[in-house]
Amino acid sequence: KYEDEKSIDDHRKNPLKGLKIIIVVFVVISGLLYLSGNVGMGNFTIFILLLMVFNRLYLRKVVYKFNEGLLPKLMNGYEKILEWSLKRYRPIGIMVGLVVLFVVTIMITIWRSPKLEFFPQGEPNFIYTYMQLPVGTDIKMTDSLTRVIEGRIRKVLGEDNPIVESIVANVGVGAGDPMDQSRNATPNKGKVAVAFVEYSEREGKSTSEFLEKIRNEVQSIPGAEISVVQERMGPPTGKPVNIEVSSDDISQLISVSSNLKRFLDSLNIPGIEELKSDFELSNPEIVVNIDRDKALREGISTAQIAMGIRNGVFGAEISSYRDGENEYPIILRYSEEVRNNVDALLSSRITYRDMNSGGRIRSIPLSTLASVEYSTTYGGIKRKELQRVITISSNILTGFTPDEVNKKMEKAMLSFNMPEGASVKLTGETEDQKESMVFLQGAFGVSFLLIFLILVMQFNSLSKPLIILSEVVFSIIGVFLGFSIFGMNISIVMTGFGIVGLGGIVVKNGILLVEFMDEMQLRGKSLLEAIVLGGKLRLKPVLLTAVSTVLGLLAMAVGFNINFVTLFTDFSPNIFFGGDNVRFFGPLSWTIIFGLTFSTFLTLVVLPVMYFLLYKTKEKWALLIKSEPSEATV
Repeated sequence: KYEDEKSIDDHRKNPLKGLKIIIVVFVVISGLLYLSGNVGMGNFTIFILLLMVFNRLYLRKVVYKFNEGLLPKLMNGYEKILEWSLKRYRPIGIMVGLVVLFVVTIMITIWRSPKLEFFPQGEPNFIYTYMQLPVGTDIKMTDSLTRVIEGRIRKVLGEDNPIVESIVANVGVGAGDPMDQSRNATPNKGKVAVAFVEYSEREGKSTSEFLEKIRNEVQSIPGAEISVVQERMGPPTGKPVNIEVSSDDISQLISVSSNLKRFLDSLNIPGIEELKSDFELSNPEIVVNIDRDKALREGISTAQIAMGIRNGVFGAEISSYRDGENEYPIILRYSEEVRNNVDALLSSRITYRDMNSGGRIRSIPLSTLASVEYSTTYGGIKRKELQRVITISSNILTGFTPDEVNKKMEKAMLSFNMPEGASVKLTGETEDQKESMVFLQGAFGVSFLLIFLILVMQFNSLSKPLIILSEVVFSIIGVFLGFSIFGMNISIVMTGFGIVGLGGIVVKNGILLVEFMDEMQLRGKSLLEAIVLGGKLRLKPVLLTAVSTVLGLLAMAVGFNINFVTLFTDFSPNIFFGGDNVRFFGPLSWTIIFGLTFSTFLTLVVLPVMYFLLYKTKEKWALLIKSEPSEATV
């Protein structure tokens, strides 16, 4: 203590003692950086120097006043709270109140029914407008309608909008929804993508309003299926609303899926953009009916006829052309006038070798062997786990979450008359959400078990680890109360990760108190003295852990952003709140902030109470065993 007081007196007399050489070194380094043209690093060096001087001149005084003034008052006040909490029947009352609060919190959360999100969504950086026309539509028609949609989108965004970076339209290639997992050329599909500038450059303007305006503007185009969505963050998942209808009977499958779609459309469930089926029933086709008797008499097979038609329409490679290292195929096929004219195609001749007449080369018109029929057929049949499946899907409108919409869908489908042999299942994002919840529950259980085993080995006891781990369970009270009070949505993934991370911090604080209370008892202190003294002396590290963690996460929770590069180069920090990072890390940060704030109260007040009750219970149990009469010796 004498040496500490002496160093404090020396610091008061000469606060910059021992720092003068460092100041000279930093000034020289910054000067060299300025001369070399690295102004940013030079300013950063001066900033570090100013922090060191500020610490010597001011922060040390603040720390000294805190340790000598405010901290003792906090410790004395905390000591009185502990002494009050451990008197008479108050420990039992505190534990009963905590259990009641836990039950009430769960009931409040269920009553409020917060919106659940698989992954949090924020302001869109991209808005995609997908258009699909009937199969067989000419690409020129698709292109013209895509231009119409692009014009309407430009009208909504306005000319020279400062927050719009680019507008890109695709037709045919790359125009489908990436979630459809189709990379083929689709001349009947078009896409218009709107890219916005970074969040920091939007000057607080929202991009969500454009999502709804574009959606309302482009829905009035007849004959086209149009959907407007924002970019999906996180891992790839299915559609927000995804219903799979399966059956072995294709006729029953088509009937059930169409009836179910009409039934759900009639309910007008809020939040659904438009239910769409992935089954193409009216896919146009030209059927070439071959007269097999005539073909047999002419000595030609159906395979030769099919190959002749295919080569004429799609072409056959007859040679190749090499230009340097590049090689190009030479394709021979009918002219465009013949390929696009069914009558001309029928009049074309098929050349083949007639094996009935000794291999003689013959050439006959296709019309003598076949006739043409116009019809429609299925665009494709999809299977999942060996069962035929038709998927009905939709996007979610702004202001709704997939969880609340799917709950209404699931409830509505209970009243649908499902025939025997057919089944319906909600998949997509709902299925991924359930799988993630199961995974997080398992991860929480495994981490809980591992922490318990480590604590058992550390304390050589079962009761003390249970006390510490009960804090983790009760800290969920703070998480749910915080989300309920502030009306926040709950993200399945990020909130789950936050709870798992919260467990480690809470356990660490619990170990600090329990271990020090045990140490005080080993030094001969009574139970009450050990609890009060242990809690009092461990108050500082527990508070510092909680305060530093909460303040550190608060910046991430509110999306505080600062550009340190421009701060030191141009003295322009470009401070703003929000952005893409707060989408993900906001729910995780708030989870830890709410939980850690409440768990600090648990660590400082409830944990000593549980420790006290544990030893009192052990004492009563030991007295009860001693008071039992021993058996008489015969």
